[in-house]
Amino acid sequence: MRWRHAWLIFMSYIFYGWTNPWFVLLIMFTTTVNYVCGLMIAGRWNPIGKIDVPPGGNPASPTQRKMAVAISAVASLGLLGLFKYFGFVQRNVNMILGGLGGGTFDIMEFMLPTGISFYTFQAMSYTIDVYRGDAKIADSPLDFACYVSLFPQLIAGPIVRYRDLADQLVERSHTVSKFATGIMFFILGFAKKLLLANPMGEVADAAFGAGSLIWYDAWAGVLAYAFQIYFDFSGYSDMAIGLGLMLGFQFRKNFDSPYRADSMTDFWRRWHISLSSWLRDYLYIPLGGNRRGTRRTYINLFIVMLLGGFWHGAKWTFVIWGGIHGLLLASERMIGKDSIYRALPRPARVMITFAIVLVTWVFFRAVDFASAIQYLGAMFGLRRPAAGASLLGALIYSRDHLLILAVCAIAVWFGKQSWEIAQKISPAKVVIMIGLFILALAAMFTQSFNPFLYFQF
Repeated sequence: MRWRHAWLIFMSYIFYGWTNPWFVLLIMFTTTVNYVCGLMIAGRWNPIGKIDVPPGGNPASPTQRKMAVAISAVASLGLLGLFKYFGFVQRNVNMILGGLGGGTFDIMEFMLPTGISFYTFQAMSYTIDVYRGDAKIADSPLDFACYVSLFPQLIAGPIVRYRDLADQLVERSHTVSKFATGIMFFILGFAKKLLLANPMGEVADAAFGAGSLIWYDAWAGVLAYAFQIYFDFSGYSDMAIGLGLMLGFQFRKNFDSPYRADSMTDFWRRWHISLSSWLRDYLYIPLGGNRRGTRRTYINLFIVMLLGGFWHGAKWTFVIWGGIHGLLLASERMIGKDSIYRALPRPARVMITFAIVLVTWVFFRAVDFASAIQYLGAMFGLRRPAAGASLLGALIYSRDHLLILAVCAIAVWFGKQSWEIAQKISPAKVVIMIGLFILALAAMFTQSFNPFLYFQF
């Protein structure tokens, strides 16, 4: 098993450092710090001395254990803050200084290392879980390094907890059935990305890049973006789960038909499940969750979603997006389960929830706050479109885009999930998967538009 882990680590580092080899040093630093902190928490290394404990007890002192968690948080979040948020802080300080009539300074920008948000959260969750007693200490540095650097889900999730992979790192099976299921997952995710997300991205970019929009074009544009981000991210999650299965690892589901949610609370149980559960377990619950009164519960929900939005990117639009979701979650909790809204038929609740999600996606997609307000104004008919605005319809409502838009809608609200499709393999499915893969492969070599949304997060 050890040689397999060493090989996986080596290949993962090559994969991760492909764009910039220096980034490998960052993931090695995060891995080393959190592994050492885990040793300190478990009492395997006691730099400030052992304490007297009964046989089988933890020889690490409470002070050492807390110090190790603090070191892990400061080192991991400090690195994330430096590369992801330092420029954001500088720009805002410059704005304040300029507003006060003072001098500004040159902004130092850093290239964002690929996947740093994901592996930072993964490494920290290990240290926190060991401290809480929810995960056992890694058997070896190779096991932990393999966990942090595992390339299938390294750059865009899902966020994997060490406790979910601990046993698989020690022993896992490699079967033909598991490998075949992995191939199906990969093809489904690959097809989602190339055949659905990319064409919808063309429509979304055209709409959000237009200076003026007719109201129905604006709604079509944000609808296309909703499909783009869902099929892009869920497609990558499927590919990651598929690659993991091919390597013998089983990752948890990251999406559960989120656009079928009938409330914002339900939406966050279904969207990016690994992130929402991470925020719940490592932020919401430590803040007090719902244990410290109603008002504190609302505040905690708002803070968690605010920080969740900020995790996505160093822009105020992400913070606003997270804050709106926090307010919506708090509002739903406030009105309770016996509200008039809950009495509506489920299809109506799903439609209302999806409409709200569309409005919030505007802040997530817009380049800045002013652009978001301008776009929302177009959606609700508050801005008169300029002459020639109707020309955008030639792109948005082309035959191909309308066909793909319809396919997306059917898949989102009526289709089966990848987890359902990949469970059983039949000759008919094999033929369909081969055809789907060939079609997606052809699209990859012919499409000039091929963004990867969650790469930037």
